[in-house]
Amino acid sequence: MRILSEDYSDNVRFIDETLRVDKSFDVLKKKLKIGKDELTLYYIDGFVKDAVMQKLMLYFVSLKGIPNTADDFVLSHVTYVETDITEDVDLMIQMVMSGATLLLGSKFGKRAIIIDTRTYPARETQEPEGDRVMRGPRDGFVETLIFNTALVRRRIRNPSLTMHYITIGRDSQTDVVICYMADRADLDYVEKLNKKLKKVDTDSLTVGHQSLAECLIRTKWYNPFPKIRTTERPDSAAAQLLEGSVLIFIDNSPQVMVLPSSIFDFMQESNDFYFPPLTGTYIRLMRHIVFLLTLIITPLWYLCLLYPTILPEWLHFALPTDTGQLPIIAQLLLAEFLIDALRLASLNTPDMLNNSLSVVGGLILGDFAVEIGWLIPEVILYMAFVAIANFTQRSYELGYAIKFMRILLLIVTAIFGIWGFAAGLVLIGVLVATNSTVNGKRRYLYPLVPFDAKALKSLFFRVRKKEPKNQ
Repeated sequence: MRILSEDYSDNVRFIDETLRVDKSFDVLKKKLKIGKDELTLYYIDGFVKDAVMQKLMLYFVSLKGIPNTADDFVLSHVTYVETDITEDVDLMIQMVMSGATLLLGSKFGKRAIIIDTRTYPARETQEPEGDRVMRGPRDGFVETLIFNTALVRRRIRNPSLTMHYITIGRDSQTDVVICYMADRADLDYVEKLNKKLKKVDTDSLTVGHQSLAECLIRTKWYNPFPKIRTTERPDSAAAQLLEGSVLIFIDNSPQVMVLPSSIFDFMQESNDFYFPPLTGTYIRLMRHIVFLLTLIITPLWYLCLLYPTILPEWLHFALPTDTGQLPIIAQLLLAEFLIDALRLASLNTPDMLNNSLSVVGGLILGDFAVEIGWLIPEVILYMAFVAIANFTQRSYELGYAIKFMRILLLIVTAIFGIWGFAAGLVLIGVLVATNSTVNGKRRYLYPLVPFDAKALKSLFFRVRKKEPKNQ
């Protein structure tokens, strides 16, 4: 640990050089003459509360002198709520670069005062675009860490709600918070997770939760299934905490990581809980069934084309009379590519043109593809169902994992027939079961493996909230 010297002038010179005050226009230095003594403040322009700093400086210059120690100065003259006294130079630099104010005094020796007057540019809390509900609150997490923790505190007013703060990244020094309920979470798991986070060795968390996830998990490139569930909804995050989960907040990211995560957790939605049990159960079952169909409907249809005799006579209408100019397998793979091409194009289309161009582009491509024989109507029908049904769940990562598995099933079915289809299903099961996560003792297939009947039932059936028994 580096510490300051006892000489005030040397300390000011050292901090000037370390913060490169003369090189960066937004790193500000302010000297105040207090009688025969002197104070020097360092802060980042745009990160401090101007009104608070102005009041503090007006008060400081009204003093006739300063006490002999930093501790006495804080007790007597610093009325701001968040202050700290330290000798650690690295902590001083980190706090200034994070937005706090560093105060050096001519009588403070090697000690300095950190005043946390920071405020960050932030947008208004609003409902997440990718996780809307028909009923319920319309607030969502934002890119400012303290706002996000406050949104959870507002919903859980229990002292056992714990927010543990650490920093990650040699250059970025990103603020990260581990949040859990001390009386509900697995404390051994929390401790292991905390140690794992402290061991993360990286320059920065460039893309927020994804960077941290890649640091925590040694991923296998061939397994596309999501490793960690995230949410942008404070109500969903609070509900997960009360169920014993652990949250990880990352500054500059509106997404909160929820641990541990199983594949079944990705299929849960906030909407399920804002409707009566019967309606919530129907929505939940429908989501699971439809999403399962997105995996198998096109490979299963193609399998029926290879073995038409396995279909009963009343289902023969599903078999096309005209197979087009391209082989069916090529048409299905081409449609998969075209759907992604349209999706990527819509992401980069201006909002005012997005809907119209996406619809028109899809209609034109589909119509011409049928006319020239590239695609048959049945292929367009099934692929349109797959593209739309994929949005029954909100995880893009899970959606692409299922897409890759669907393409795998199509290819092995085309090569090996019915045995390829069966082997593809087995391979998908193996990939899911062996997916690397940071779940600790909990498996990725929980509550199926290990089997927990009560938890498994709650995944598929929305039950009425029980009232607590009278004590």
